[in-house]
Amino acid sequence: MTILTHPTTPYLDQKPGTSGLRKKVRHFQQPNYAENFIQAVFDVVAAPAGSTLVVGGDGRFHNRTVIQQAIRMAAANGYGRVLVGQGGILSTPAASAVIRKYGANGGLILSASHNPGGPDEDFGIKYNGANGGPAPENVTEAVFARTKAIDRWLAVDAADLDLDAPGDSVVGAMTVSVIDPVADWADLMESLFDFALIRRAVADGLTMAFDAMHAVTGPYAHEVLERRLGFAAGTVRNGVPLEDFGGHHPDPNLVHARVLHDLMMDPEMAPAFGAASDGDGDRNLIIGKGIFVTPSDSLAMLAANAHLAPGYANGLAGVARSMPTSAAVDRVAQGLGIACFETPTGWKFFGNLLDAGKATLCGEESAGTGSDHVREKDGLWAVLLWLNVIAARGASVAEIARGHWARYGRNYYARHDYEAIESARADALMAELAAALPALPGRAFGPLSVAAADSFSYDDPVDGSTSTNQGLRVQFEGGSRVVFRLSGTGTEGATLRVYLERYEPPSGNLAAETPDMLADLVAAAEAIAGIARHTGRTAPDVIT
Repeated sequence: MTILTHPTTPYLDQKPGTSGLRKKVRHFQQPNYAENFIQAVFDVVAAPAGSTLVVGGDGRFHNRTVIQQAIRMAAANGYGRVLVGQGGILSTPAASAVIRKYGANGGLILSASHNPGGPDEDFGIKYNGANGGPAPENVTEAVFARTKAIDRWLAVDAADLDLDAPGDSVVGAMTVSVIDPVADWADLMESLFDFALIRRAVADGLTMAFDAMHAVTGPYAHEVLERRLGFAAGTVRNGVPLEDFGGHHPDPNLVHARVLHDLMMDPEMAPAFGAASDGDGDRNLIIGKGIFVTPSDSLAMLAANAHLAPGYANGLAGVARSMPTSAAVDRVAQGLGIACFETPTGWKFFGNLLDAGKATLCGEESAGTGSDHVREKDGLWAVLLWLNVIAARGASVAEIARGHWARYGRNYYARHDYEAIESARADALMAELAAALPALPGRAFGPLSVAAADSFSYDDPVDGSTSTNQGLRVQFEGGSRVVFRLSGTGTEGATLRVYLERYEPPSGNLAAETPDMLADLVAAAEAIAGIARHTGRTAPDVIT
């Protein structure tokens, strides 16, 4: 085996965000750009000789090119085996499941998640560790430091493999196994949920529509929903993964999944249940006939009903939510007498809690929900848990939601996204707002009076680390709040996210329209932060 040493010079913009390194495809196509980052990962991780590496992605443009190079580089860096999904396909939760099942040292997941794909769109790489979860901050910081000093990358001299042919090949001294990307994950789902019960509900007339958005979950949904659970052919829509996601934006929200939303709001044509997932399969959208369930409410409702699924019949150790996610699940945890953790945004913070057995279900307002079965959020897992609950209770989504609110109250909730803001303008807004926080308590904005305001920090109960500057919170009397945060998932400029939450107790108004209930909070957010003044934007680009 001949190991080739390729001289290189550093790129200084390879700092991983909350979900790895994301840039435009053409940025990744620069000479040595992807290779520098992958080599930096290998240098930092320093896997023992003969270790197993999992490689796969969401099928977007440039995936196959980078996978071929990553295989050659893994062989040169001493790995003994690479498991790669057939066609280069592995959803993010499936990659986590494969890492855990086969005892891999870690994995490279090639995805930009819910961002658009294609030659002029987005690409990404992230490293997941041996627990199947995203690399912790100490690893990503070390990788970034290494990218700023890297002077060479290693590869073996080998031809491209046929990624579409299952089976084993040898690259250098390393075995490459092209595996079924779906089977291990699907078998795991069948161990968690009562597939027989769901099949009976389908036979009795339960119908659904699932939009795979021409992204990675198409093959997974075809296998589980149509083949194993018996939903009719055509239940899975847009089920063939495409390199550009069919020219669409694979983000399962009410803007980009509008066709599904409109179907589910049609009283004549809507099936009983509707759902969608995103580019790499870790997010979900839940819609019942005539009702949209917010991700925050979905987490709370699943936590309240998880015991109906065999995999969670013994109860939950605890639940966790990201700070911007509504407090709906907090009230469920209180009712169940279990712990509830509030963490920064980023699934890696949940990983510590899951590994330590402190939490079983976790969720983020950005449509990510998951459990301790893997160390990633899992879009189709959430869909299957909903199906299990619907089948076990014999109730519609609307009936489940109304019953939940009648018991726990309702957290009216929305997120307003201002996308691709000039970074300097976004930073100035946040800096001015942070400086104003100490003076906000006691001030009134319309009918709302500020009770508290702070910059959120998190002390990890497992490893003792502290994460600061995780979002700016303004709490009002009565339980309403506004949160301001800059997102790290875009590839250009900055995205300002404004999270709006109003709590109504069980005796309150539980059937109002969300925009009406949040109007005072929208006005307060503008008055407090000066969004229009700083950005020139008078309305958000996306409301979810």
